[in-house]
Amino acid sequence: MGRLRYFFGKYWLTFCICASLIALYVYMTETGRANPYLFPRVEAIRKVFAGEGRTMFVNLLASMKLMVPSIAVSLGVALFVGTVLGMNERLRDALYPVIYMFSVVPSILLSPFALLLAPDFWSASVFLIVYGTIWSTLFAAVTGIMTIDKRYLDKAATLELKGFKRLVKVILPAASPSILAGFVNSLRSTFVMLVYSEMYGAQYGMGFFVKKYAEFGLYDYTWAGFLFMVLVLVVVMQFFERIKKRLLRWTMNDRTQ
Repeated sequence: MGRLRYFFGKYWLTFCICASLIALYVYMTETGRANPYLFPRVEAIRKVFAGEGRTMFVNLLASMKLMVPSIAVSLGVALFVGTVLGMNERLRDALYPVIYMFSVVPSILLSPFALLLAPDFWSASVFLIVYGTIWSTLFAAVTGIMTIDKRYLDKAATLELKGFKRLVKVILPAASPSILAGFVNSLRSTFVMLVYSEMYGAQYGMGFFVKKYAEFGLYDYTWAGFLFMVLVLVVVMQFFERIKKRLLRWTMNDRTQ
């Protein structure tokens, strides 16, 4: 009961805002003030959820099969490159401008090249998602390692920690607040690129579901797919936020909550 009271106490304003938006939508659609073609009534959207729940779940699985490997590749490359650059000043000075130059190129502009050069659509989609989401985590890893408190490194030297053990026991844990913050931020970009890639060439996926019915002019299905995507995004973000909080439970911000 106490945890439930804490949850509602923390998110009561969020619930009020969401309820107000829903009430506004209902009012606009029921009174005819909103375009009935573009903004169907809530009852029509509810029927889509009831009748297409299985289809939405299949599209969710298709999106996860594309998103999970992309996140894994993006995180692995970002940690490796970010760690190398963060620990090597000469290499960082030489390569940082080049990496920054690539990071400002929108991945959407590379989609024609990816679709033509990749062996299949799945590989092209993974490339676009990784390219569009890797930068936040990479720059956060570089910054986190560069700004490690020198006292941690002095204590590691005192304990004679070197090489790989020094990396996993001192450097990465000390930089983890910055790395995890960048990773969570990159998840938003992951969903953007996921939806974009699924809208062009995919046969399943949450983005494909929305695009297909938008082209057919069935906006009750379009709205249902859009709301489903938002719900999935919120759940995924909350899941990773909980992981982040658990991993950073040793930090001062966590102890003071």
